[in-house]
Amino acid sequence: MADNIRNIKKILIANRGEIALRIQRTCCEMGIKTVALYSTADRDSLHVRFADEAVCIGPPASKDSYLSMANVISAAEITGADAIHPGYGFLSENADFSQLCDQYGIKFIGPSAEVINSMGDKATAKATMRKAGVPVVPGSEGILASYEDARKAAGDIGYPVLLKATAGGGGKGMRRVDKESELEDAWNSARAESGAAFNNPNLYMEKYILEPRHIEIQVIGDQYGNVSHLSERDCTIQRRHQKLVEESPSPVLSEETRRKMGEAAVKAAKFVNYEGAGTVEFIYDKFGNFYFMEMNTRIQVEHPVTEEIFDFDLVKEQIKVARGEKVSGKAYFPPANRHALEVRINAEDPRNNFRPSAGKITEFHKPGFHKVRVDTHAYAGYVIPPYYDSMIGKVIVSAFSRDECIAKMDRALEEFIIQGVHTTIPFHRKLMKDKTFRSGIYSTAFLNDFDFSDI
Repeated sequence: MADNIRNIKKILIANRGEIALRIQRTCCEMGIKTVALYSTADRDSLHVRFADEAVCIGPPASKDSYLSMANVISAAEITGADAIHPGYGFLSENADFSQLCDQYGIKFIGPSAEVINSMGDKATAKATMRKAGVPVVPGSEGILASYEDARKAAGDIGYPVLLKATAGGGGKGMRRVDKESELEDAWNSARAESGAAFNNPNLYMEKYILEPRHIEIQVIGDQYGNVSHLSERDCTIQRRHQKLVEESPSPVLSEETRRKMGEAAVKAAKFVNYEGAGTVEFIYDKFGNFYFMEMNTRIQVEHPVTEEIFDFDLVKEQIKVARGEKVSGKAYFPPANRHALEVRINAEDPRNNFRPSAGKITEFHKPGFHKVRVDTHAYAGYVIPPYYDSMIGKVIVSAFSRDECIAKMDRALEEFIIQGVHTTIPFHRKLMKDKTFRSGIYSTAFLNDFDFSDI
């Protein structure tokens, strides 16, 4: 083995549920031992059952278990793990945790603390991308110090504008403002919400993009400055800024725009010396313009869409990069006869404003036919705990065309039986039949007028 290749024999997976199980599968194929972490609420989860070792790291509350850096590092030390894979969520984009792993001689499968810091704060990320020459949405120069600064910035940018929490996510601390008379109330409420959600009330401002689509580019960088991209995923179907459906290729991008967006994503990743799998997210307007929105410095929930398009294991690539192997540095574009679609199955009641639905699954049957993939940790008898994200699985299908994908997804959802809790399956089945969705022409506001009454 070459001197610059790191020997990774055992990986601790600092996550839970379907993503922990998905990482375990790749590790098993690569001959790498795995350590599962679990809270007392997750002792019966499949990721615990199928790991080589498992360590309980605390009570149900995330802050006392999955978010406890001391507990996670202790588990890695007592099990002799060479590396930690953070999955998504929890500690996956925590710069302090990346740095702590480095201090303890444990390889963090992801970027350095410096890179996470440069891209984790949205205002800082925008400033970084301006320096890199990546197009960004017109907006304020960094954090707004006061309401007067916000008023001046809005006047310079032009209404409508969007106030956004610099430490935000999931739509918290975000307000659209159409005219100056609405600005002060929006400023006060956004700061209060951001402070409560993230312990950080700071806001910045962007031009509000009309009829936007949310399109992201998958990138992979190595330790030597090489970056590849694997083209786009269209994540426009969202509810309250939470993604529900993802697909590739996007039904609206031209080949030229796809190429330019990929080049911009690679430029962004190279500028910050990005290592590992990451996603550069863009907002795409009705006129065909695209702008940098943010970068997720981790594996994404929707990564299987890209895997099915390219027959490519992104988790394996993360581990290879962590070992010190090189990526090709090439740009990859979707084959002409391939389309992939993913829907998220959440334990929520779509008939009741998507209220979370924790409880015991009494019956569980997942679809399994050609080019249908189900990533889940759920099973009959599994109790969905109320403490974590409501997602219990993902259905991913691929076919020769978008129309075939939609038809296949509809059939897969029909065969997906989950009893005992409410799920989003009925919503997705209706969506697959919706004429506007099938047309491919819509914006992130699509679900604002969606009829949920007859689901």
